[in-house]
Amino acid sequence: MKLDTVDIAILAAMQENARITISDLADRLHVVASTCQRRLTRLEENGVIQQYTALLDEDALGYEAGVVVQIALDSQSEAALNAFEAAVVDIPEVVECHLIAGESDYLVRLVVRDMRDFERIHKAHLSRLPHVTRIQSNMALRRIVRKSPPLPKAVD
Repeated sequence: MKLDTVDIAILAAMQENARITISDLADRLHVVASTCQRRLTRLEENGVIQQYTALLDEDALGYEAGVVVQIALDSQSEAALNAFEAAVVDIPEVVECHLIAGESDYLVRLVVRDMRDFERIHKAHLSRLPHVTRIQSNMALRRIVRKSPPLPKAVD
């Protein structure tokens, strides 16, 4: 989908505050509300905007530690990958999981309350995931960057 300057401006405003009203959005962009609504609907229908969510503060929820885990499987067959992926999505503390290229097969980010909580998750969940042969855990000391992806250039 080609995005013009109005689309980019809508996306920038939505990244800032997804609760902005159509009326306020239209005022900000100096266009009529029906244009904003039509454009927003088109961005949703084309999958540019996938969903609206609240960005929660992990610390405020009691998750005082972050762990980045590299996981290697015994096989990269479609069956092994599918089995692992079906199981990892059921671990509540897993907030991201990426299939990667390199020494490991997956990069998984978890939020945990403390080291005991991580040990519990490791024993009860991570070590029992299908096809896992190696787990390498890295504790995050602090988050440096957390942001939305950059918006593309407008095509007019």
